[in-house]
Amino acid sequence: MEDHRPQLPKKTQELFERAVQVIPGGIYGHNSPANTIPGIAPYFAERAEGCRYWDVDGREYIDFLSSYGPIVLGHNNKEVNATADEQRKAGDCFNHPSERFVELAEYLVGSIDFADWAIFGKNGSDMVNWAIKIAREYTGRKKVIYIDGAYHGSGNWCPTRGPSGSIAEDHVHSHTFLWNDVHSVHDLVKRHKGQIAAIITTPYHHPGGADSVLPAEGFLQEIENVCKSNGVVFILDDIRAGFRLHHGGSHQVFNFTPDISCYCKAIANGYPLSAAVGRDEFKQAASKVFMTGSYWFSAVPMAAALTCLQILKRDKVVEHLQAMGKRLTHGLENAAAKYGLQVNCSGPPALPYLSFIEETNLMRMQAFCRYCMENGVFFHPHHNWFINAAHQESDIDEAINIADHAFKKVANKVPA
Repeated sequence: MEDHRPQLPKKTQELFERAVQVIPGGIYGHNSPANTIPGIAPYFAERAEGCRYWDVDGREYIDFLSSYGPIVLGHNNKEVNATADEQRKAGDCFNHPSERFVELAEYLVGSIDFADWAIFGKNGSDMVNWAIKIAREYTGRKKVIYIDGAYHGSGNWCPTRGPSGSIAEDHVHSHTFLWNDVHSVHDLVKRHKGQIAAIITTPYHHPGGADSVLPAEGFLQEIENVCKSNGVVFILDDIRAGFRLHHGGSHQVFNFTPDISCYCKAIANGYPLSAAVGRDEFKQAASKVFMTGSYWFSAVPMAAALTCLQILKRDKVVEHLQAMGKRLTHGLENAAAKYGLQVNCSGPPALPYLSFIEETNLMRMQAFCRYCMENGVFFHPHHNWFINAAHQESDIDEAINIADHAFKKVANKVPA
């Protein structure tokens, strides 16, 4: 029987064959080829510049995933890299924190309206898991309430990626509510009265493989009120959207105030760093919760973050991301309509999620992204995209033109 599976390019094939011999799954986690389009999507990157990157076989892509979010200014930003290089010459990993540690905490406290203190880690899971521990320390309670279908990292208390490697006891104190359903929040709080340590939300709902949903008017404010009335710590997981919607945190866009907020993705333009900030009331509890890592005080990422955050504000990057996101989403919607296709671009334009309306099997989305990848545009089929500051109108228009041809192929070849 003839094999119609796509043939991997030569170097990609060789590297992947080597990888599977020494690495579980070859490539694991969110970078696994199984999470995109196996055989079509690039497997290994070679280099990147601005809003484009190249795989190990030399294939070039306009990057609309931005490394799953960390690249906010564009790949290989010279200003950020210069700051990082200067710090690297002085040192990175010491026995003690550097001055950058204090400077970055001061910057965040000065930029985020409710923040009285800051702490740092290496990825979003670090910060979210640590914030949960603070809430439990502060309240003396066990239970955590979160959005049904939300992803809050790799902590076993939030088993949204399947049961493998966890046990039921890991999340016996975790309970979910429905997004934009105030009644489901109140019901949970009433049912577990006096037992809830924290309610954690994202600023808008961005479930995996489904449309993003903005908060209904008053919804997040009601959660804030519920937390205050019941002595519950209100945690904002702003890992994905933080600093892309507002340089002072996404809560300012949606007009609510959490107790603790967690950041990562856009904080340092690709240098490994995450942060959490909180109100003074929780400072003592935070000081008691021991979490650390060998590289959590590294000076280079903190220096990069200071420059990245300053550029975001100085160059009005949030406004640029919004404008380029609107140009992209409007262009895609219009291109699809030419061929009788209806698509929905949900979520903030700076972090759009594209889906085909009334599609249930994802075949059209898979085919659309495949055709785009084959012609040099990287759109992820199941994850929201990320606009970065290096995307310019010409890049957006080039991508829309390629997407136009992809929509035409979908309309002709892929049934609804």
